[in-house]
Amino acid sequence: MLGTYYYHEILRKTVISFGTVFNDIRIRHTNPDGSPFSETRVPLAYGPVQKFLARLDQQPELNKATTMSLPRMSFETTNIVYDPTRKAGITQTFKATDGTNLRKVYMPVPYNVGFELNIMTKLNDDALQIVEQILPYFQPSFNLTVDLVKVIGEKRDIPVVLDNISFQDDYEGDYETRRALIYTLNFTAKTYLFGPVADTSDGLIKKVQVDYYSTVDRENARRQLRYTATPKALKDYNNDNTAVLDEPITKSKTKISVNDSTNFAVGDRIIIGTEIMKIKSKPDNGSLTVTRGWDKTTAASHLENTSIDILSNADDILVEPDDDFGFNGTITDYTDSGSYSPTRQTDI
Repeated sequence: MLGTYYYHEILRKTVISFGTVFNDIRIRHTNPDGSPFSETRVPLAYGPVQKFLARLDQQPELNKATTMSLPRMSFETTNIVYDPTRKAGITQTFKATDGTNLRKVYMPVPYNVGFELNIMTKLNDDALQIVEQILPYFQPSFNLTVDLVKVIGEKRDIPVVLDNISFQDDYEGDYETRRALIYTLNFTAKTYLFGPVADTSDGLIKKVQVDYYSTVDRENARRQLRYTATPKALKDYNNDNTAVLDEPITKSKTKISVNDSTNFAVGDRIIIGTEIMKIKSKPDNGSLTVTRGWDKTTAASHLENTSIDILSNADDILVEPDDDFGFNGTITDYTDSGSYSPTRQTDI
């Protein structure tokens, strides 16, 4: 099992996303009258603070001074730790689609990635300007949206928590000469690691067509009817949460109130709980008229604020072989046409 190669670049994406939060911080210096006379973008690089402090001392030739200047920032990964508080069932799987193929993946494993951000300046006011541009966004966390697994479009919000702040004066020579003032901010990014993604599309027949002829001579006879069947989802797979009930409904009520019916269309199948309904009309933006207990489901009472999901083609694609599902059937009638163009299509 461990020999299966895969690489989602999740840790790399997490590091890059963390760095982009701080890559456009600036400091400004002003004249005595308050007018600005310079504005500087603070450089940011990946690496330990000791590396940059060492460069302040390095001189390739004894008669040349170092060219590295302050202020600047650096960050590095300090640890990667499993987070048991966000643990999910290790054998649970979920399904996703890339638009064409159905894929299955085990639930991700929660890991915390520790980061250390160092701010190095010569002037205390420069350091305070930088720190003040960072702290208000962390209360105590800041969410980063990261495309963790591109092949299934798995995007998640990764909370980045500010754990603590410390600072130190780093001196060179006597105590009257300040070399660098260093602020250190420690963060924890709560990310997820995914295992290999399995393609399960081959386990389910996606489409079946049956043609009917008026004679056994199929080479010369013209097709009269074509029956097409595709899998039809009987439960919600993609959790689209299109709307919610505005009020409770009984199992016999056919006009239901919703918070917003904009994304519904006449003919849509919707599911509330385990009951499937079919939309007959949209009297207004806040209500739907439906047929209850559609697709052999049982009509039931539902509470206010219960989620309403559309059973769409996206759900049909996500049907797995071991799930219960129905069929979308279409009959195409060619009998009234002198060519192979269909003259009438009937959904069944």
